[in-house]
Amino acid sequence: MTDYVSINRSFWDNYAPEWVTRGAAAWRASEPYWGIWETSEAELNLLPADLQGLDAIELGCGTGYVGHWLEQRGATVTAIDNSSKQLATAQQLAREHHSEIGFLMGNAEQCPLPNESADFLISEYGAAIWCDPLLWIPEAARLLRPGGQLIFLGNAPLAMVCTPDSGADVTETLQRSYFDLHAMDWSEAEADPGGIEFNLPLSRWIDLFLKVGLVLDEYLEIQAPEGDVDNAFGTPRAWARQFPAEHVFKLSKPARS
Repeated sequence: MTDYVSINRSFWDNYAPEWVTRGAAAWRASEPYWGIWETSEAELNLLPADLQGLDAIELGCGTGYVGHWLEQRGATVTAIDNSSKQLATAQQLAREHHSEIGFLMGNAEQCPLPNESADFLISEYGAAIWCDPLLWIPEAARLLRPGGQLIFLGNAPLAMVCTPDSGADVTETLQRSYFDLHAMDWSEAEADPGGIEFNLPLSRWIDLFLKVGLVLDEYLEIQAPEGDVDNAFGTPRAWARQFPAEHVFKLSKPARS
């Protein structure tokens, strides 16, 4: 396979300056919000209200704001990211907010942390789309303690099936095979060049969870809320009002008997 780790690192190192303002706003937010439509935590319930005394890891942290939200709930947080430029922004924002998040430079498919390091793992458009699920899901299962949770949010498979190879906006026409979903290379896309993203058909996600011993507790398909912004990251709001552009998996690792 193409060296997607290096390609994605280069993409995010170059793209990082455009995320400083958005990241800073999320660090300042009084309540968490999620995804391209900034759907409220009150609607999605991704975070436990109390993480006091628990260890949490953010997989693909970007500017680090999700880790900050975990820290505010009492967790001791470690955050890993593949981009040194994104981490530089995250570390600067952490200093400004007197945060004690431990940041690691690296690939969430191979975290330099011991087995069963965390009670709670999360990824919002980090490892969730930029890492190969065939690698990062088993790694997450390794890191998770029995009784712990993994939550991740990213692009819904239908949105990827309806996105043209050019990187143009999502359409109402199928553009690629659903059953063949895995790596999607946008690095030379004509309309919106990017990195290499990953997704799977829903059946393959579920099969993967079973293979690594994770239990699917809840699956969410997010409908875009009504609002004034017509398009977010190549997804027309009208499309995302009719079809799921984003999804969430809530998983757990069974406690030892």
